Amino acid sequence: MSNPATPPRSLAEALRARDDASLAVLLRARPDLITPVPTDLTQLATRAGTRASVLRALERLDRFALQTAEALAVAGDPASYQELLGLMAGDGGDSRDPAVAGELLRAVAALRDQALVWGGDDRLRLVRTAREVLAPSPQHPSPTGLGPTVREATSGMSPGRIQEIVAAAGLPSTHDSVSAVDALTKLFGHRKKMAKLLAAAPAESREVLSRLVWGPPYGQITPEPAAHLRWLLDRGLLLPTAPGTVVLPREVALHLREGRAHREPEPVPPAVEPAAAHRPQVVDATAAGQAYTSLATVEELLKDWDEGGPAVLRSGGLSVRDLKRTAVALDVPEPIAAFWVELAYAAGLLASDGEADERYAATPAYDEWLDRPPAERWAQLAEAWLTATRASGLVGGRDAKDRALSALGPGLDRSAAPEVRHRVLSLLAALPEGAAPAADSVLARLRWERPLRGPRQHGDDLRTRLARWTLSEAELLGVTGRGALSAHGRALLGAPAAEKAPEHAAEPSGPGDKLPVRHHHLSAALEPLSPPEQAVATATAVRLLAPLLPEPLDHVLLQADLTAVAPGPLRRPLADALGVLADVESKGGATVYRFTPASVRRALDAGQTAADLHAFLTTHSRTPVPQPLAYLIDDVARRHGHLRVGAASAYVRCDDDTVLNEIMADKRASGLRLRRLAPTVLATQADPAALLEGLRAMGYAPAAESAEGDVLITRAHAHRTPPRTAPEPVPDGPPPPDPTLLAAAIRAIRAGDLAATTPRKPAGAAVKGGELPRTTAAETLATMQAAVLTGDTLWIGYVNAEGTASQRVIAPIRVEGGFVTAYDHTADEVRTYPLHRVTGVAELAED
Repeated sequence: MSNPATPPRSLAEALRARDDASLAVLLRARPDLITPVPTDLTQLATRAGTRASVLRALERLDRFALQTAEALAVAGDPASYQELLGLMAGDGGDSRDPAVAGELLRAVAALRDQALVWGGDDRLRLVRTAREVLAPSPQHPSPTGLGPTVREATSGMSPGRIQEIVAAAGLPSTHDSVSAVDALTKLFGHRKKMAKLLAAAPAESREVLSRLVWGPPYGQITPEPAAHLRWLLDRGLLLPTAPGTVVLPREVALHLREGRAHREPEPVPPAVEPAAAHRPQVVDATAAGQAYTSLATVEELLKDWDEGGPAVLRSGGLSVRDLKRTAVALDVPEPIAAFWVELAYAAGLLASDGEADERYAATPAYDEWLDRPPAERWAQLAEAWLTATRASGLVGGRDAKDRALSALGPGLDRSAAPEVRHRVLSLLAALPEGAAPAADSVLARLRWERPLRGPRQHGDDLRTRLARWTLSEAELLGVTGRGALSAHGRALLGAPAAEKAPEHAAEPSGPGDKLPVRHHHLSAALEPLSPPEQAVATATAVRLLAPLLPEPLDHVLLQADLTAVAPGPLRRPLADALGVLADVESKGGATVYRFTPASVRRALDAGQTAADLHAFLTTHSRTPVPQPLAYLIDDVARRHGHLRVGAASAYVRCDDDTVLNEIMADKRASGLRLRRLAPTVLATQADPAALLEGLRAMGYAPAAESAEGDVLITRAHAHRTPPRTAPEPVPDGPPPPDPTLLAAAIRAIRAGDLAATTPRKPAGAAVKGGELPRTTAAETLATMQAAVLTGDTLWIGYVNAEGTASQRVIAPIRVEGGFVTAYDHTADEVRTYPLHRVTGVAELAED
């Protein structure tokens, strides 16, 4: 262990000085550091400084923490806390910007926790890789708008030219360029001397500096610059970086900015502002109604695909034409149809059947889902949506290779989607009950929390687009109602009870009304729940939602215009039977069904008789069966089956030969190429299905018959895929470690560090750092046996069965049968090791 009084000389030493709780904070924030577990703290520090890991950590910083890191990247290395405070708040420090001064301690602590900054307050150091990423350069300008330092900008300048600049700036000449550059740097950093120098500058020169001061710091000049530019160049206030290009040195810009690295520091996150307030009862009722609609929509989608859905594209996914057909069938826009299709897929209710002619169909899990209570079915959909990494909003766009992105196809996974959904709903949960946020304020808050996250497209980064989709999808699914988070949506998140809205709050009467809604903000995001916690939260959500869902009805209202009105959701057996007997004409709060000859014939084809249909309508109608409907059923039933179609390829049979004469004489039958085999039989080369459709188009009501002459009853065949599991979300890097793994990893790292840093007695050939000890088998056995008698602790090299070498610190207990049993300080447990796998042994130094 390093001496706490001695400042750390490296990140590894800084990590070595941390306690276990501090290491746990680091590993929880950056789980990639323990995948796999490092052997010691030196390896952990090395891994924490790799470019990929640093970039991932920077992406997770909020705006102010990132601004703090950017300020450290342009500060000295190391920099004191007071220097950093000056860069963030300006020359006045605490008094100039108290908000920045108050939040800077938090930002520095966050950077230290994530091992992006190390050292004491008098020697703050940004990790080298982070400095390289954030420091300004011509290829990668810094968000600070600052340019290179005087030393960096003059690195290729001739000594004579440097001396000319020093003299023009009013400084004494020096004997070398290094001291000249140092003198110029001190001048530009001295507030009073710089003010005096700039006071003598022409007005046009000061105007040039004002245009460059907040960035970009680079400008173009002609080979013969104007007098006001020449004045700046002569004094080093502008320095050439390439032919025709000049730059404003960092020290000059900081003087003009009064010491600030950022034009607008943002220490405090923007508030999520309520746009409207509604009574919580209204919000919950609206969300529950939409939740039931979501169940009906998913049922309708999969019922439409019950006999086998659209074909799977060769590249995977749903074709544009099939998505349009689905949208028309669901009576929704195509993006909304894509959302419902993707939601059913995420919930494991929909998949490809895997056959040679691959098509989409419902899975066996869909039948199990249908048997569950409505509230539980909704909870399954909502949970799948919250955790899914597939983003339906991308459908219709293009990927990085300019390939179209299709629903159910590849390329829709975005690992940030679950985190964004959870965070958006967490922000809604922080508002009072019934408060609907302004969408722009939610987006502004998310941009502050993750300013570096995601590529941009059409002006919005991915995180912003995911947030917009979350707000609309949550409303479609019934998680929110009228833009506010519902009680069951809050329970699903495991969020605490919301602040109560004022009792006198009322629905707004106009767009100009302002409601007296108070609001607060979650200081930290709600953490995703563990599986047991999520099960409890889901059960609570189901309990809250169930009483709000409408009870399915067992009746309809028949009307004289051959329609039936379902004043609410119907029980499934009634809905299924009515869906065969009638066509849905309109949907909404009430569903309107229309009876037509074709729909009645469909019911008769399914094996129903006219008497069955009359009895069904009489049983389930609260109004008498209208006479026109009774006549329609009887008329279609009387003609149904009068003609019989079988396979010859196909034939038509009818006891009344005059009907067959009419068919033969009808010009519309010419396409069927019928020929008479007998007075009551016609034959054709067309298949029976085409013959049935052709005769029905001519106004007849034929019935199909089997080879035995019996009427074939046609019922829809429910096509199901083999058992399928729901798609696994694509994680955003390694998952956060659970407490057990975290404790074990820290224990292993500590023990490995002990093994790597503990002093050893010199024995035989010197062992270099990092190398395993090497001794003969006889020496190893003798040292082990001696340690059992003396109770000494040994340092050994060990190679496991997979060939992985490691160092271990053990206290031998027993040596017998070619094995050593010892307390392993590295693993913090008693273990047994084969002696032939021990590469060597060394005693530890007595101190």
